[in-house]
Amino acid sequence: MNKIKVSIIGATGYVGAELVRGFLGHPNVELKYLTSRSFAGQKFSDIYPVFRGVCDIDCTDTDYETVAKESDLVVTALPHGVSSKTVPVLIENGARVIDHSGDFRYKNLATYEKSYKLEHPHPELLAEAVYGIPEFYRDQLKDAKLVANPGCYPTCSLMALAPFLKAGLIDTKSIIIDAVSGVSGAGRKESLPYAYCEMDETFKPYGVVGHRHTTEIEEQASFLAGEENIHLAFTPHLAPFKRGMLATIYARPSDKFADVSTEKINEIYKDFYKDEFFVRALDLKVLPDVKDVNGSNFIEVNGVYDKDTGLIKLFSAQDNLGKGAALQAIQAFNAMFGFEENTGLSFVRGV
Repeated sequence: MNKIKVSIIGATGYVGAELVRGFLGHPNVELKYLTSRSFAGQKFSDIYPVFRGVCDIDCTDTDYETVAKESDLVVTALPHGVSSKTVPVLIENGARVIDHSGDFRYKNLATYEKSYKLEHPHPELLAEAVYGIPEFYRDQLKDAKLVANPGCYPTCSLMALAPFLKAGLIDTKSIIIDAVSGVSGAGRKESLPYAYCEMDETFKPYGVVGHRHTTEIEEQASFLAGEENIHLAFTPHLAPFKRGMLATIYARPSDKFADVSTEKINEIYKDFYKDEFFVRALDLKVLPDVKDVNGSNFIEVNGVYDKDTGLIKLFSAQDNLGKGAALQAIQAFNAMFGFEENTGLSFVRGV
């Protein structure tokens, strides 16, 4: 079998490096171009020495038309507002695309432009783009030319909520999400708030009102529930670990969930995700922990019912660079090109 030629635009950021790590272990992939304006002319292994002798490809600033014409798939790890101008060029020149920005994650143009405070130059592509959670959209991914890789917080939140939204088991007006990310979620940049001495032994909320992932979660939650315009409360937090993400979600059971219990919540998770390789529905009373999914494409979920407050509490943990970004993109790539979804992704971190 001829290998699929994959190029990565923006390969030297944290997401780009994780894409390289994942694709290197894929038996059906040949890495073609790794592009970087900041590090053009340097070997990838000079930037990330762990790849010495494993990935010594030269980073280039090759024009996007050439990259597209010589690749079967281009994965973009570019800022919001940049992808919206770049992706159309790639598609026009024959490549399929997985994009990591927020530029193609929405079906509602007004919601995107309000959330990102940007005018979209190619709104026609919003209808064409497939939201890249394979567990929800694998059939659409098979023929997709453009995949919008989800945000890390939306993936973590939606995977926990999905069984209950689809079955109408929670009051959609009562949803509150508190989620915590490791520092790599802020990207690879020089910025004082993310310096070691500033982050060590700190734990803080940020973007507490109007965080752009709120509307992304709301739109997809509305699709899952079959409702219009679900609104929820979302608060992200930053914690002093490199990678990992934990979501804690509160909601009230709907009238349809009169027999709610911790045992029933656990049964629902296990049944809903029983055929999903990358979703671990944990055993009763075992709760998700970021260290148990670190470096992998796995996400772990579980929940409890608090009788005293009448609240359902749902929990999920993932690697924000793994299932929350790059490795989920490779899972989507597998669905796009007809491979088993765990191809090249069955690895876990060593102890």
